[in-house]
Amino acid sequence: MMSMMQSVFSDTAWSVWEPLIEEVRPKGKTPPKNLRQTISAIFWRHQNGAKWRALPSEFGPWWIAAQLFIRWSKLGVWQRLFEKAKDRDQDLGMVFLDGTTIRAHHKAAGAAKKGGTENAERIVRLLAAHVEDLAPRSA
Repeated sequence: MMSMMQSVFSDTAWSVWEPLIEEVRPKGKTPPKNLRQTISAIFWRHQNGAKWRALPSEFGPWWIAAQLFIRWSKLGVWQRLFEKAKDRDQDLGMVFLDGTTIRAHHKAAGAAKKGGTENAERIVRLLAAHVEDLAPRSA
C-alpha cells in the first residue's frame, strides 16, 4: 500500500483515472512500472510548481517522472487524457478562464521553443487540480 505522500490519488480516484490513462498511454514493449507512483509524481510536481529534482524521494527517481512527462508531451498523450477526462466529467471542461482577465508577466514575451512542453504543462496542471473530481462520491 502506498503512503499518502507517494500518491496524490486516493484508491477511489485511481480506480477512475487508471482506465483513462490506460486508454491513452502508448503501448510499448514493456508496460511502465509503478505507473500510479510516476503519474502521482508528475501531478504533484505540477500542483506544487516544483522543479523535477525537487520531487520527494517517495515518488521514486525524479528523472523517471520527468522522462515520462516529456515523452508523453511529445506524443500528445496528455491532450488525449484531458479529452477523455473532460468527456467523463463535464465540470472538468469548465476550468478554462477567459483570457481577457489574465495579465501576462512583463517577462512573458517570446515564442514557444520548438518541441516545447508548455501546452502539456498547462494540461497536466488542469488534470492535477481535478484528481478527486472524477471519483464517485458517496451519497
